[in-house]
This record gives sequence, C-alpha cells and structure tokens, in this order.
Amino acid sequence: MTQPPDMDIQPARRSFWRNLSPVWLVPVLAVAVSLGIAWRSFNDRGVLVEITFQNAAGISPGETAVRLRDVPIGHVERVAFSPDLSEVIVFTRIDRTVAEVIPPDASFWVVRPEVSARGITGLTTVLSGVYIEASFLPGTDDSARRFTGLETAPLVAPGREGTRITLRAPDGNRLTPGAPVLYRGIQVGHIERPRLMDGLDGIVVDAFIEAPHDQRLTTATRFWDTSGFSVSLGPSGVRLSVGNLASLLTGGITFDTITSGGAPVAADMVFELYTDENAAREGAAIGAAVNALRVSAEFDGSVQGLNAGAQVRYRGVRVGEVTSISPRVTIINDTPSVRMQVSLALDPAAMGLADDAGPAELEQVLSGLVAEGLRAQLAPASFFRTSLVIELVERPEAPPATLMQPENGVPVIPSLPSDIPDLTATAQGMLGRINSLPIEDLLTQAISLMATAETLIGSDETRAAPGAVVALMDEARKLIGSADTQALPGDIRSAVAGLSGVLEALNEQKAVDRLVAALTAAEEAAGSVSTSVEDFPAIAEELRAVVQKADALEIEGLIASANKVLDSADRFINADGTQSLPPALTGALGEIEAALAELRAGGVVPNINSTLASASTAAEAVAEATKDLPQLAARLDRLVDQAEALVGAYGARSPVNEEILSALREARATARAFSQLARALERNPNSLLFGR
Repeated sequence: MTQPPDMDIQPARRSFWRNLSPVWLVPVLAVAVSLGIAWRSFNDRGVLVEITFQNAAGISPGETAVRLRDVPIGHVERVAFSPDLSEVIVFTRIDRTVAEVIPPDASFWVVRPEVSARGITGLTTVLSGVYIEASFLPGTDDSARRFTGLETAPLVAPGREGTRITLRAPDGNRLTPGAPVLYRGIQVGHIERPRLMDGLDGIVVDAFIEAPHDQRLTTATRFWDTSGFSVSLGPSGVRLSVGNLASLLTGGITFDTITSGGAPVAADMVFELYTDENAAREGAAIGAAVNALRVSAEFDGSVQGLNAGAQVRYRGVRVGEVTSISPRVTIINDTPSVRMQVSLALDPAAMGLADDAGPAELEQVLSGLVAEGLRAQLAPASFFRTSLVIELVERPEAPPATLMQPENGVPVIPSLPSDIPDLTATAQGMLGRINSLPIEDLLTQAISLMATAETLIGSDETRAAPGAVVALMDEARKLIGSADTQALPGDIRSAVAGLSGVLEALNEQKAVDRLVAALTAAEEAAGSVSTSVEDFPAIAEELRAVVQKADALEIEGLIASANKVLDSADRFINADGTQSLPPALTGALGEIEAALAELRAGGVVPNINSTLASASTAAEAVAEATKDLPQLAARLDRLVDQAEALVGAYGARSPVNEEILSALREARATARAFSQLARALERNPNSLLFGR
C-alpha cells in the first residue's frame, strides 16, 4: 500500500499588529501634540519685520507693542544697532495675517507723550508705556520686511482723500507743522513741516486739502497767512483783524478764489503764500506779465519813495506795477535837463478789458483816455507811509496831450506835478504849535485841581458820604420790605377790582344814559328859567315906568292942595265979597266945585293907593320866589360835580366825555347866573321894580 507523501506544513506567521500594544498610543499622541504646539508656536510668532529709528527711547523688547488703529498686531522682539551704529534697528514680530498685506509704503512711528502748540498727545502712554503705531493701506505686495520709521506721526493718514499742494513763502517764522488751512473760517486741511528750498531763498511747505474741499482749488486761488492779528489804520479808522483761536496759537493760512476763470489744479501744484489778504488780492489783480502793456512816465524832481514793484492805481484800483526807475537826459532849447523815467507794466484785464485782450487793445484805449485828460502823477501809498505809488488821474482841464511814441517804441503817458504833502514841514509846524502851548499853566492848573480833589476826597463829609449812602439804602430796603409796602400791590389790585365792579355796575344800570337824560332835562329847565328871567327886565321896566309916573303925580300933595283949594273955595264962595261977584263967576265956581266933588266921588285917590299896594305885593312875591334860587343853584353845582367825577372815569379823550363836559359847563354857567340873580334879589328886592 502506497503511503501518501508527507505534507508541507509551514508554521503560521504572527501578525505585526498583534505585537502592538495600546500603550504605544500615548507617546504617539504626545509627539503629535508636541508637533502641533510647535507649529502653532512657530505660526504665532509672526513675521519678523525690521524698523529703523534714530533712537529707541522708551522701546523695551518683549514689552513694547506694535499697534494698528490702536489694535495690537505684534510686539518688539529685540533691539540692535545698525552696522555703522548710526541707527537703531527694532526687530518686531507682526501677526502673519497682517504682515501679508503690509505694503512697502507703510509708515511706523513711536507714540510718546508730546506737548505742543496743537495740544497734548499720547497721554495714554503715561501708564501703558510707549508703543509703535503703524499706518498703511492693505496691499498685495508682501515682500517688504524692512521699513524706516518716522520721528513724528504723519499729518496725513494713508488713504485719506484730498489734494496735496506746495506753498512757497519767504520765511517760515509763523508756519507750524499741523497748522490749520482755513476756507472762510472753516478748517479744510493742514500744513506739514516747512523745509528750505534747494539752492533758492525761501521755504516750501506741503499742505493737504481734504476732499471734497479740494475741488475749490483753482489756478486763481490765493493763499495768505492768518496767524496772529493785524492792525491797520485807514480812512475808515482803525481796523483789527483777528483769526480764530487755532490760528492765534499755532498759526494758520487761509485761501480763497480771488478772481474767476481759474482752471482745476493737479496734485503738488505750487502756490505763493502772501503775508495778508490785501497782498493776496493785489497779487491776484495783476496776472502774468506776458500780455502787460509796457509804458513809461517822466517826472521832474525827486521820486524818493518810489521803488520797483510799486503799485500803479487807476481810480483806487491796482492796474499795474512799476518795473524800473532810471534818469533820462533830455535837451530842451539846447539846455540839458534830467528827468526821472519810470517804466510801468499795465494789465489789460485790470483796466477792464477782456481776459484775452493784449497790449495793442490796451494801448488804443489808453490813447483815448490820454486825449480826454488821463495823466500820471506821484502819490503817497498811505497817510503814514513814505513810499510812493503812481496814480492815473483824470484831469479834463489839463492842456491837450497825446500818448507819445518815442524811438524806443515804449509809449509815454503825460504826467502832472506831484501833489505830495511835506510831512517834515507839517511835523515841524505841529511841534511849533505844541511848543507854544501853555504847558506850565496847564500843569499848574492840573496840580491845583488835583490838590482840590485831594482835599475834597479827604474831607470828613466826603468820607461820611458812603456811610450815609449805605444808611439810605438800608432805610430804602426797610421801607420796601415793610409789610405796608408789600401790601400796597394787593390794596391797589383790590381798589382796581372795586373800581372795575363800580364801572360794570354803572354800565349795567346805564348810568351814563340816565345822567345824559338828567342833564338834558336840567338844560331844558335852565332854558325855561332863562326865558323867564329874560321876561323880568320888561316887567321891571313897565313897573318902573308906572312907579315913575306915580312918583311924578305927587298924589298926596295934589289931594292936600285940592282940599286946600276946596276949603279956600268954600271960604271964598261963602265970603261976603264973593256973594257980590257976577253971576257968571258964581257959575264957574260952581262948576269947579262940582268937578272936585266928582273927583272925590270917582275914588281917584283910593285907586292910586291900591295900585301902589299891588306893586309892593308883586315885589314881595318876586323876592319870596328868589329865595329858592340859591338852593337850586347849589343842587345844580353838586349835580355837575358828581357828573364830572363820573364822566372823568371814562377817560379824558372820549367824544362822549367832551360833549358831557361841554353840557356841564353850560349848566354850571346857568347855575352861576341863577346864583348871582338870587344874591342880587336878596340884596335889593326892589330892583325888579326899579331896575337897579
């Protein structure tokens, strides 16, 4: 039997993972964590950036931070010198995300406490320490790792919109870095640090005008200094020009567009910086000398005070300037004469011509003006200045002249003699008048006045005056603060309220209408009385006539005489002689006796006596009636007084008041007439009968 072959048996291979133990995971994880921490630590270190400064005052490695807009973005790692020891290199670690966007034009500076004319800055560093401030706009070029630090903070932050210009000035005495740039009193920018011009006299300073105010800049814009204040004396008096507080402390400049027609400006354009506004306006009045008309004027005598650059004025407006002054020899009648020739440059635009007008147009206009009397004349620049200017004056009464054209081709304007006051003679005259003043007498009077004033001030009465005034004020204060004085307003208000109530009651009861009706009735009664009184003179005249006739009759004497006659007649008739008269006489006597008997029988004497008794009775009745007239007059007076008092409360200017017062005056006059009549009748009741 065949035996099977032996089988190839190989031992089983043990798995690699079978030999691993979970314990090995601990060192693996530890290594992984260590690597992660190492990577994170390396990544958190940031990018090394070198910043060069002149010195490292206040910078401490590991403590000084680097900030962007007050947010920490890194720190100082170490500080070292440059190879030549001229600078200090500050090695900083900047956050990698920030370092990737730092452009090459980034700015770095050290923030420290600083006190300047603009104020105090960096106060936060007193407690926290200095730090490095960064300023830049994020960019894509992250290759820059070395920067030069600034000594001070930049005045214009990167990315700020606006226009940067350059100003040129003779000196920078009043120009401070950071001084404001104003436009009509509002700050629209600031200037940077002035610097000297290379190879030239003067200084230049960069100014930054913020957007959108930079759009106001044109080629016609003028800048002038407004720092401090200026005082000027002119025809209108003393003028004080003071800028704002910032300009007073730090200096400042302002600008404005003086003339129209300017073109927009580009960045870094250069402008002139004038000393004041007047100089800026005068500079704007004369444009470029390219199209200026060159003319000249000749003067006799000295032109001391006239310099090149002096103004040429026409009707008070600057139209040009003096370019040169030189003597010129002229021969007149074979005699040499020296005259001072002054060259002028006249601007056509300043003379009122179009902006594109040239010298030819201005020469034509000037020729016509000279024919009408235009002349050149020297004049003082101002009252207190000895400098001179050229005035183009109009003198129609001047001798005829033309704009001369000499051989050199420069037109010559006719001139007039100078009318410049001699300030020296005026000053000498003023000093002479001052010397002639009685100074000693004035001083004596002043000393006497001061002595009198000192005596007056030192007198006891004057010293006691303040105490008296204080006492008077105390008394016045006590009087005003007394209870009675304090109660006066309330009493016045109560009185006014009561008077208002009375007036309202009178208005409600129609007292004025009733008073007017009563016065009308009184006026009618007075009219009736006046009519009655007017009849009294006629009655009195008639009674007077009757009495006069009665007095003229002499009744009692007549009766006595008649009785005597009758007795005599009786005796005569009964006489013996009478008996012997003729019968005719006897008949006549009988008739007379019969007549007398008839008179006795007719009662003539009793009738006369009765008439006289009636007249006496009438007089007594009139006298009795007049006794009531004074009482009536008194009542009318009281009525008139009450009515006047009542009407007076309604105002002195009202039409009703005027009519009532007129009626009252008439009533009072009537009452006075009654009163006078009553007194007259009381004194002499018979005046109604006899008229006197």
